[in-house]
Amino acid sequence: MPLSPTRRVLPAAAAATVCALALTACSSSAPAPAPTTTAAVTVKGVTISADAKLAGALPDAVRKAGKVQVATDVPYPPFEMYVSEGSQEMTGIDYDLGQAVGARLGVRFEFTAQKFDGLLPAVQAGKFDAVMSAMTDKKERQQAVDFVDYVNAGPGWLVRKGNPEHIAAVTDVCGKSVSVQSGTNHQKLLEQRQELCRQQGLPAITVLAFGKDSEAQLALRSGKVSADFLDEVTAAYVADTADGGTVFDTVAGTAAVGPVSASPIGIGVAKSVPGLKEAIQGALQSLMDDGSYQKILQAYHVPDIAIAKATVNGAVD
Repeated sequence: MPLSPTRRVLPAAAAATVCALALTACSSSAPAPAPTTTAAVTVKGVTISADAKLAGALPDAVRKAGKVQVATDVPYPPFEMYVSEGSQEMTGIDYDLGQAVGARLGVRFEFTAQKFDGLLPAVQAGKFDAVMSAMTDKKERQQAVDFVDYVNAGPGWLVRKGNPEHIAAVTDVCGKSVSVQSGTNHQKLLEQRQELCRQQGLPAITVLAFGKDSEAQLALRSGKVSADFLDEVTAAYVADTADGGTVFDTVAGTAAVGPVSASPIGIGVAKSVPGLKEAIQGALQSLMDDGSYQKILQAYHVPDIAIAKATVNGAVD
């Protein structure tokens, strides 16, 4: 993405040291290893400590590894981004919530950058344990992973400063070119919006799909498209921060984006790691219950996307 975010997060604590066990203690008849424990981790000014009971619910393999391997598509601010231009150190809503969930479970959430449309295949191939990448919980995606939902967010338009194309209703983009990130729920929503154009006898939308939303934004900057369709949280963040807020504006609301409500966004958990979904759900719910979760969202100025319960596979379509 064109902006260079400077938000910082304290790094997660190092994984716990590995216990030296006798060979006889490693037999199948030996008791399960004790939960991995780490020092408290501070995320956006909130100190998160491990909960022994929740940590004990982790699968043995994850406890032994001391980490959960997480795939993410970065940058997609404010959900995932780099702390500065040229840095590989990550931050963002997803990254910070991942560190908080990991700390509560006594392990690290280790994030690795991947292209968005390759995230679920990578998890299915066993390369990662989970996905945290502002991914909408959709029924079809539940065939690949189980979702632990953590926020609700709806779509929005990113437009050039001053909205020179005067986009106020969804049919205002009929006959125009718009950009979107490929493989996303927003791309599918745009396909549905074509029907609204047809119903009103208007020309079709020309949809240009890009592998990264930063590329979709570049198309908007250069005038190649009239608008970029993405989630409203990211649209608002980019409009506020890109070049000091001088480049983009946002257009949101039902009239502008069409008949769609906010959708659940979830942590996609590998079906091949039994017990991990339940452990993550429990840790996330504990962060919701003690207020840590809300404080992290507030740090990104998006408290309205919070939910009260960490539901599993909450998609309705």
